[in-house]
Amino acid sequence: MQCAIPIVRGDSASLGFNLPEVTCTDRYFGSMTCYSRDLPDRPDPRPLEAAETGQLFELLEALDARLRWLSSWTIHHANFLRGNDDGIKVGGHQASCASMSTLMAVLYACALRPEDKVAVKPHAAPLLHALHYLLGQQSLDQLKRFRDLGGAQSYPSRTKDCIPVDFSTGSVGLGVAITAFASLVQDYLLAHGRFANGSPGRMIALMGDAELDEGNIYECLIEGYKHELRNCWWIVDYNRQSLDATTADRMFRRFDDIFETCGWRVITLKHGKRQRELFQRPGGDALADWIDRCPNADFAALTYRGGAAWRERLTADLGDNRLALDLVHSFDDDGLAAVMTNLGGHCPETIAAAFAAADDERPTLFIAYTIKGHGLPLAGHKDNHAGLMTRAQIDALRQSMHIAEGEEWAPFAGLGDNVAGALRGLLERSALAVRRDPPHCEPVVAPTLRVTHDTQSTQVVFGKLLNDLARSGHPIADRIVTTSPDVTVSTNLGPWVNQRGLFRREAANDVFRLHQVPSPQKWGANPAGQHLELGIAENNLFLMLTALGLSAPLFGGRLIPIGTVYDPFIARGLDALNYGCYQDARFILVATPSGLTLGREGGAHQSINTPLIAMGQPGLTMFEPAFADELAAIFEWSLNHVQADEGGSVYLRLTTRSLQQPQRTDESWREGTLAGAYWLRAPGDGADGAIVAMGAMLPEAIAAWSELVDDIPGLGLLVATSPQRLHQGWTSARSARWRGAGADASHIDRLLAPLSDRACLVTLCDGAPAALSWLGSVRGHRVTPLGVESFGQTGSLEDLYRIHGLDRDAIFDGFAEHYILKANRDAG
Repeated sequence: MQCAIPIVRGDSASLGFNLPEVTCTDRYFGSMTCYSRDLPDRPDPRPLEAAETGQLFELLEALDARLRWLSSWTIHHANFLRGNDDGIKVGGHQASCASMSTLMAVLYACALRPEDKVAVKPHAAPLLHALHYLLGQQSLDQLKRFRDLGGAQSYPSRTKDCIPVDFSTGSVGLGVAITAFASLVQDYLLAHGRFANGSPGRMIALMGDAELDEGNIYECLIEGYKHELRNCWWIVDYNRQSLDATTADRMFRRFDDIFETCGWRVITLKHGKRQRELFQRPGGDALADWIDRCPNADFAALTYRGGAAWRERLTADLGDNRLALDLVHSFDDDGLAAVMTNLGGHCPETIAAAFAAADDERPTLFIAYTIKGHGLPLAGHKDNHAGLMTRAQIDALRQSMHIAEGEEWAPFAGLGDNVAGALRGLLERSALAVRRDPPHCEPVVAPTLRVTHDTQSTQVVFGKLLNDLARSGHPIADRIVTTSPDVTVSTNLGPWVNQRGLFRREAANDVFRLHQVPSPQKWGANPAGQHLELGIAENNLFLMLTALGLSAPLFGGRLIPIGTVYDPFIARGLDALNYGCYQDARFILVATPSGLTLGREGGAHQSINTPLIAMGQPGLTMFEPAFADELAAIFEWSLNHVQADEGGSVYLRLTTRSLQQPQRTDESWREGTLAGAYWLRAPGDGADGAIVAMGAMLPEAIAAWSELVDDIPGLGLLVATSPQRLHQGWTSARSARWRGAGADASHIDRLLAPLSDRACLVTLCDGAPAALSWLGSVRGHRVTPLGVESFGQTGSLEDLYRIHGLDRDAIFDGFAEHYILKANRDAG
């Protein structure tokens, strides 16, 4: 069976040369896989301009060598030449850079277009810095401070690096999957007329083969297939070595099967041009078969040992094939080692032809066979992942590249004036040199949001607020895009979707509606829809929110993403949530239902530690409102905050418990709600106690306050809407005082000031009690923290609150303990 992998005839603007049309035959399985031995031997270079461009592939080989040298030298300098006061290992990955240098040279110098976006393999960060250094976009100071304070980052970072970085990478696999979701976001913007980045581009991931072990890769594949993913390339540095092991041989072809099933084209680059030429000579077929059968571990070990070892092994294994042996013995040791390691991922001609073969919208996986540490003395060694060349080895490498001592940092040292000039010209015409950032997106100010004061839950209020926005015609509603992992209805997004519809590139009817099946959900799907329905994979939810939340800086079209999920299941996608916040993606996460207040659904659906997770997550502001008007104020603030230059993402922890709404006499609560807390019942001066409650626990707090206020004169009732904002304000004010900068008292400090120094705080939280227990440190008050510290179970709220110590009796006991201790102290 043949697979039609057309390689474009005629001009390829991105590559700059002509390629013949070919049909690739899969020699092994007859699947939709293109192998490098079936690609054209050498595309004919088309003159780019004048004398600079005569030998494109020689220039790419020169660029490959420069990237390999600069990345190695940057890491060497950080570990051996720069001072290291603390003695902690600096590290770096010279071998991981060397295995991908050819792929990056060809991609960035020839195939990449200005509109394309790239996620670079974490351990290849020095290569990315080297590319920008050659273009004059990265400073020598940054390279010299690699992995040091203020210098080039260990892994590519949108927020920490000085060079342009499309996607942060570092948490393995997430930098790959984000490209697929970014491609879906690009389609959404195109369909809604909000794409301001010129032509649509490819979202490209440069990945290590060990990242294929990550489960988020396959969750992403499934979601991409559902949404007809396009314009996405994943380029695998298939060096078959990870930190601890060599890749299992049985995985050969399994990756092909998985990706092809999900609609991807798979192009495998196993053999370079020199190997393919070798296979055409007498005895070459036997040598090709031997290479294909050679176990990964053996291939790596022979690579490290060199030409003599190759000769010994091949002589033993091919002893009955005279033609094959004659072919082997036609090379000296160095030549034999060079041809045996001439894999597709180190051959510019092979890589260029493969990239040209994917000149359409179909998602494509390139499996590029490489050698970890290619071109370095570490090549093939099983310990080379974090291995570092010695001073003698780096010096020998420098001499082999004709770089004079003292010229190690010179961008084009050792190349000669002609090659250096031509290479400089090639880079100056590359996508990195000509790309421009998309235009700045002006924020859309949110309207004032109001709600009725009926008895209702915050989850229901959230659904009403979104529905009101959908009907309002306000411009901000057109910016909102919602998404959920198959809990759209149960998180009250249904009314919004009824108004705004599901997003699909091609319209699809609601079949149940056509069949006149009664349902409150009337979900038509079309290119104008504003809801992206996901499968049950929370990791995908956070990656989708991240991609949507980067729509403005990536594509010039601002979106306001809102994602809903059951609160306990945040933990399933924490790595991706942290990843999104790390690169300053902007989104609103609505987590509901929450806590053991969910009651009858049992412990598996009851969250405990999510308030603590939110408190410790940079870039994410957490709120847990109790009342409808609080949520309206917080939601309005959130819509503006995610658009602000100094803003961030927001996490709303909501509940399904209906609460009687308070009757407000003024608006004083509003400012406190946004700052993190306000007095629902103000304390008297010098009061001996206060109840501090958040979220769904307000009914218990109000009931307890009503019974205790006569016994504890001046007892206060504090509503905590955001322990995180309270804590951040308190620590910031304290730090400013320590630095001598001077600062006003924090919001929580001012709130607690009226209380007696010996007052007791009983805190109440449907979650980990530590979320509020720190309040005692603000002014030295005694705290009795009530909360949930064990797994929940099925039951009524009355039973669950009693078992976990969240009812009125527990609040009474908290104050009783305090007064017993106080009496004992006074008596003593």
